[in-house]
Amino acid sequence: MIYPTILCGGSGTRLWPLSRQSYPKQFVQLMGEETLFQASARRLSGPGFAPPTVLTNSDFRFIVTEQLAGAGIDPGAVLIEPEGRNTAPAVLAAALYLCARDPQAVMLVAPSDHVIPDVAAFEAAVAQGMTAVADGKLVTFGIRPTRAETGYGYLELSVPPDGSGAPIALTRFVEKPDRARAEAMLAAGTYLWNAGIFLFRAADMIAAFKAHAPELLAPVRAAVDGAATDLGFLRLAPAPWAQAADISLDYAIMERAGNLAVVPFEGKWSDLGGWDAVWGEGARDAAGVGVSGAASAIDCADSLLRSDSAGVELVGIGLRNVMAIAMNDAVLVADMSRAQDVKTAVEVLKARGRLQATQFPKAHRPWGWFESLVIGERFQVKRIHVHPGAALSLQSHHHRSEHWIVVEGTARITIDETVTLVTENQSVYIPLGAVHRMENPGKVPMVLIEVQTGSYLGEDDIIRYEDVYARGQGAKG
Repeated sequence: MIYPTILCGGSGTRLWPLSRQSYPKQFVQLMGEETLFQASARRLSGPGFAPPTVLTNSDFRFIVTEQLAGAGIDPGAVLIEPEGRNTAPAVLAAALYLCARDPQAVMLVAPSDHVIPDVAAFEAAVAQGMTAVADGKLVTFGIRPTRAETGYGYLELSVPPDGSGAPIALTRFVEKPDRARAEAMLAAGTYLWNAGIFLFRAADMIAAFKAHAPELLAPVRAAVDGAATDLGFLRLAPAPWAQAADISLDYAIMERAGNLAVVPFEGKWSDLGGWDAVWGEGARDAAGVGVSGAASAIDCADSLLRSDSAGVELVGIGLRNVMAIAMNDAVLVADMSRAQDVKTAVEVLKARGRLQATQFPKAHRPWGWFESLVIGERFQVKRIHVHPGAALSLQSHHHRSEHWIVVEGTARITIDETVTLVTENQSVYIPLGAVHRMENPGKVPMVLIEVQTGSYLGEDDIIRYEDVYARGQGAKG
């Protein structure tokens, strides 16, 4: 039995504005109807695979379970990291957790944001890797390079791949090279791109930490042993977790261990590390133009035009080698060759205190989502979408009153001691300080328009009295 272990805590700033800290690229429909996370989970499911173990943070925990349910995949354990400590502590935590339950557990560790269209070829590569795992090897997967890429790390092999896909001994890891070095490695034929996907017995990885990074064992083991169950999630203990070093699995283990093997993968692969990669992986016309959403291209070539807002029509005229990405609150326009510099734009926006740097227009919550439609000095208008059977917390506000107008479905509204059903085209008023809650008792989504008025309209103006999702005081939504 293979235990898929999916890592999904990254922010994906190079795909801004679609990918942001509050809702990163793995949860977005970048390449079709499924999100990258859903596609990754589906790729790691089926006969021979246990339910996936997922490592994420508290903000994403309900998104993870919602998207797995949407893909028809039952999750295994969802481990909540109190704070990001990079991949080495995360993988060790999963190894300790799984090994305690199955001493023979084989882990397939993968990021949640990669594109691998040929699932059968990937499964064949995993099967090749299992032969090395049986010999106690730690297996990593390498991608046959198709160009002199400077944005990836590389794996140097002891011999060139022979096309069989059989595991090969690893000579060393190579950091992201400059252009000249990348061209030389491409010509040599003994280098593969480092995919960041790993296969090994949990017990063998724990032994590797004992040998090469023993300082991580005590804090991570204490975090796992002290983990608390919370609504079906497993929260790692925060105090010992904070003592673990912030280090990648490559640096902590893979670059030091001697029992390594590489499985060459010949199929298509991309980590979608920038909009140039999205353009390269997506559909394009004869002129090399990719268009999606509410976008149109006139006399353009080798460009990407994408609008993810139905209310924003994006039109490009005479563009060459340009990427233009539009949302309802931000627009990116850049030369395709500057795709890796998008993260710099995010830092600039952060320095200016702009919410667009980190906050997605739709704020996702365990019960659904909301988006701000209009914001004024003393008022705000929101659209709120509540999933069937879901409920917001019982709460009140110090600084604002609210008007709710139901536009789809039926809402059960609590205001102090009064509970009423409010249907489409009906409205209610929630006075300042009133204890209130909205619920969706139906089997279809409930949508309402909320008009807030008051001296302060921040999401942290919440006194929470009762919450089925066990969120603390001041937690947003």
